[in-house]
Amino acid sequence: MCGIVGYIGKRDVAPLLLEGLQRLEYRGYDSAGIVVNTPKSPALKVVKAKGRVRELESRVPKRFAGTTGIAHTRWATHGAPSDINSHPHLDADNNVAVVHNGIVDNADELRAKLVADGIVFVSETDTEVITHLIARSQADTLEEKVREAVKVIEGTYGIAVMHADFPDRIVVARNGSPVVLGIGEKEMFVASDVAALVAHTRQIVTLNDGEMATLKADDFRTYTTGGATTTSTPETVEWEAASYDMGGHDTYMHKEISEQADAVDRVLRGRIDDRFNTVHLGGLNLDPREARGIRRVKILGCGTSYHAGMIGAGLIESLARIPADAEPASEFRYRNPVVDPDTLYIAVSQSGETYDVLAAVQELKRKGARVLGVVNVVGSAIAREADGGVYVHAGPEVCVVSTKCFTNTVVAFALLAVHLGRIRDLSVTDGKRIIEGLRKLPAQIQEILKTEEDIKKLAAEYAEAKSMMFIGRVRGYPVALEASLKLKEISYIHAEAYPASELKHGPLALIEPAMPTVAIVPDDDLLEKNRAALEEIKARSGRILAVAHREQEKADHTILVPKNEDELDPILMGIPLQLLAYHTALALGRDIDKPRNLAKSVTVE
Repeated sequence: MCGIVGYIGKRDVAPLLLEGLQRLEYRGYDSAGIVVNTPKSPALKVVKAKGRVRELESRVPKRFAGTTGIAHTRWATHGAPSDINSHPHLDADNNVAVVHNGIVDNADELRAKLVADGIVFVSETDTEVITHLIARSQADTLEEKVREAVKVIEGTYGIAVMHADFPDRIVVARNGSPVVLGIGEKEMFVASDVAALVAHTRQIVTLNDGEMATLKADDFRTYTTGGATTTSTPETVEWEAASYDMGGHDTYMHKEISEQADAVDRVLRGRIDDRFNTVHLGGLNLDPREARGIRRVKILGCGTSYHAGMIGAGLIESLARIPADAEPASEFRYRNPVVDPDTLYIAVSQSGETYDVLAAVQELKRKGARVLGVVNVVGSAIAREADGGVYVHAGPEVCVVSTKCFTNTVVAFALLAVHLGRIRDLSVTDGKRIIEGLRKLPAQIQEILKTEEDIKKLAAEYAEAKSMMFIGRVRGYPVALEASLKLKEISYIHAEAYPASELKHGPLALIEPAMPTVAIVPDDDLLEKNRAALEEIKARSGRILAVAHREQEKADHTILVPKNEDELDPILMGIPLQLLAYHTALALGRDIDKPRNLAKSVTVE
């Protein structure tokens, strides 16, 4: 949610910042703004606009010179999208400019105190509070002014600050919202996401919570909000700028769906041990004795990550024979859960910065739990907070809705399940069977992608629906949940998912010709049970689109998927439904990469 870009150096800053904002558009936003100055001309110059970055760009004057600047894309929380509510926010004297990701929980209280002292607010945002706190500070340095402000703020923030009296620096701070420094040659960058940096530098420093930094053109330093110096060694980003381009596709979503065979190959590479028919996951920091002591696994995620966790729980339970379940991280910490020392907790997040998941990890760590992370972004907050974990190596995912990262996350869970299973009770034969199935996945994914034109034709038929139902049993149910979410996210068609066995307990009341049902029908020991559900729908004149390993007589249409091992079939059965959602949204003319009201990285509650 939201995006921050900043630069200090010798180059003309406005084009750099606008380019950076464009690379962050995928995060979701509704307005944008930019502020610049130079050491020789320290007065702050600002332009803001409701709408897309292109609208902001059209408003930037031709003469908008500056060598230092910060810019922002806003996803509205406090106050509707508008020019005034857009960031950066300046004080009344135009001396201080602030961009902010996150939420100030005590903004109303702080605003009331400032208003009582005569401060006039011009926006409805919580961020403007930060600006006035910094402007009113009597401290001698910008660093101390920012430090005083963040000490009284409650909530989450990633902020970047400029001050006309200190034109040689940008000061940044982090608490719960990502801040990444980019280290250049006599120039420095800051952003909320490495996507905005990789075109200019691959040397980065990721701030920790409670950490601040001062950026000057030829130097940077990091320190805590308490003033203690911290040591930060730059890391090299794995991905290059080209990884964030569309690569000849019309949308990022289409590109990312098409990359899944290669992405799955990456997550498998170097991790399979054929000698012992097991898997090596070196980052777990979990020795065999500790693994055998696990009595339960609890997986926490949100949205797509939660659905991947549901499939992962099934894999761990069936292959490692450890009781496992998944739960929305957003609910977990609010129900005062019992934290068991014999339970292994696994936090799942594509970005590694999802606030609800990160907060759950921090609560678990406070209570002494062992927590693993399953994330895509190396060095992200959850990766650093967890005791160990698995990187899913999906590569950059730019579209707001997740496709290849979902698939790779499930494959990572399959690897983890084999690893735990072979330590415990999974036989050599079954270990080999699952490993051979995993190796088949990339070629089978390519086989599914070749059927895209047929799926596109089906999408045109079902795009007229106002509502759709998705059903599946046991392994198929999380696939149905994820498929219904994908359809909702990008087509805006209402969709619900149910266990197929629950139809007769209420949802059958919705069945009619105008309500199509997408049924997940794997060729496993529940095949006849699933077919019985199709009979129930057909008896009520419902239309059925089946995703199956063989033609389904009761279905109006069947999408055929290659058969793998029963445990791994959910990985493949979700992919044609990604294409179905994509082409349905395309037929309806939706903004597929940037669906309304949504953001890629959810860093607020």
